Amino acid sequence: MDTVICRSVTAACFALFMAAAHAQSEASRPAQAQAAVALAGQVGSAEEGAMEGVVVSARKDGSTISISVVTDAQGRFAFPAARLEPGRYTLRARAAGFEIDGTKAADVAAGSEAKADIKLRKVKNLSAHLTNAEWMMSMPGTDEQKRFLLNCNGCHTLERIMKSAYDADGFMQIFQRMAGYYPGSTPLKPQRLAGKATRDVERGGSGRKTAEWLASVNLSQQQTWAYPLKTQPRLTGRSTRVIITEYDLPNPLIQPHDVVLDREGKVWYSDFGQMFLGKMDPKTGKVTQYPIPVVKPGWSEGTLDLEFDRDDNPWVGVMYQSAIAKFDRKTEKFRMWTTPKEWDTDAGQLGHIAIEGTHSDNKVWIKNSDGGHIYRLDLVSDKIENLGAFKDPRSGKRIGTYGIHSDAQNNAYLLDFAAGNIVRIDAKTGTATVYPTPTPDSRPRRGRVDHQGRLWFAEYQGNAIGMFDPRTEHITEWKVPTPWSAPYDAVAGRNGEAWTGSMLTDRVSRLDIGSGQYTEYMLPRPTNIRRVYLDDSKSPGTLWVGSNHGASIVKVEPLD
Repeated sequence: MDTVICRSVTAACFALFMAAAHAQSEASRPAQAQAAVALAGQVGSAEEGAMEGVVVSARKDGSTISISVVTDAQGRFAFPAARLEPGRYTLRARAAGFEIDGTKAADVAAGSEAKADIKLRKVKNLSAHLTNAEWMMSMPGTDEQKRFLLNCNGCHTLERIMKSAYDADGFMQIFQRMAGYYPGSTPLKPQRLAGKATRDVERGGSGRKTAEWLASVNLSQQQTWAYPLKTQPRLTGRSTRVIITEYDLPNPLIQPHDVVLDREGKVWYSDFGQMFLGKMDPKTGKVTQYPIPVVKPGWSEGTLDLEFDRDDNPWVGVMYQSAIAKFDRKTEKFRMWTTPKEWDTDAGQLGHIAIEGTHSDNKVWIKNSDGGHIYRLDLVSDKIENLGAFKDPRSGKRIGTYGIHSDAQNNAYLLDFAAGNIVRIDAKTGTATVYPTPTPDSRPRRGRVDHQGRLWFAEYQGNAIGMFDPRTEHITEWKVPTPWSAPYDAVAGRNGEAWTGSMLTDRVSRLDIGSGQYTEYMLPRPTNIRRVYLDDSKSPGTLWVGSNHGASIVKVEPLD
């Protein structure tokens, strides 16, 4: 059949195309593969015919778990029988600029293969479907102007800004107001900072110039945008070889900032906007929440960094409560350590800790965001030591530490989110050495020390994954292929791959370290990703992330 003709005519031609393509795929698919499939079909549209790279999701009625696969070059998709138990499933699809034409469902029965071809149509309102990165691509302006918006997508989408009607004066008031909100705020649950605490939302930029630029790209001067809205091309090839599982959490206010597995395979998460430590059974999706004591009443509530010690007990940074907490899994009780009162301030924030090397000297590294002070908790004496704030010897500027990580000898690494530096602190001498990243002002954010003692980290403004090798004192970078990915975290496993995620693209990126090649995977729904956790017990590894604004946990399993 002439597919060029088919793309330009009616739905009847589309149906004929799908029938012919489906028959061809059935004839070519091995019998063994057919027997192992619970649900299969094809996705296409009148505009494109068969569509590759469409994310197809299936959710059983009454379940909190969704399974997703991606269409191949012939538009085909198939759900393995092991992933879909018998029942009725609602289907949805994600493809930039398209939506399902009507509703779609399928009945899955044991021992047979259900069929469900899906027709997509062009969306009428493209703006409602853009990712944050696609807004960044679409709006006019320089990269320097757009980088300001990397400070905004932690609490809400960029769509809210682009659809606003604020003029420059209005944006100046917005900047002032946003500076007074806790970083774990969302439109569903805003939290004001307490006392005199404020945040630098401009991060050294020119507020007035930024306000004038934003007023030129939003809807303050016209009813619609004066520039075309752009979308990223769909992912193809190896990027379609993946199974994605989404677990919806029981409360829309839950913000799973860090998602980590324990030794038993249970999934734990820190809640960025509430005083809970959460645990989920990945087989059933059942969630248990453990309330964390409030030790600083009246101050913002929420947790950030989640780490496991060698006894498999979780530790969390409790942010503006100026505390860290250890959860004893045997007693199910929390032990809290707080900033000494003489050091504490309204803006005191203990969000990040490092315990990877704690077994070597019984000391826990802690970062206080207010002033960039680095603490060290001695678990023997139960006292906290303040090492102060470190500076870049070249510029004299304070190291704006975000993530803090440690190696097996408990040497600490500081990631300079205010510039482009990696700082290594010797655990025995306290001496700090500063290493600039190859990309200036790359703003390293979070990372992890691998089994070889190398530090992997995400360069938020450098759009890259970085790796520091302490043996050579050399930093290597790998740029992420999708523009405005703004990697938040990076992790490398034992099987030759490293991963990162994004708050802007709804994609996760998998790096083959040997070849330097990336494979990206599109997620089924908008997903504001912070921490990335890699289960490397098998090859390829399995990635776990939290949807920080979507109250869900996501598992990404590459098939090759």
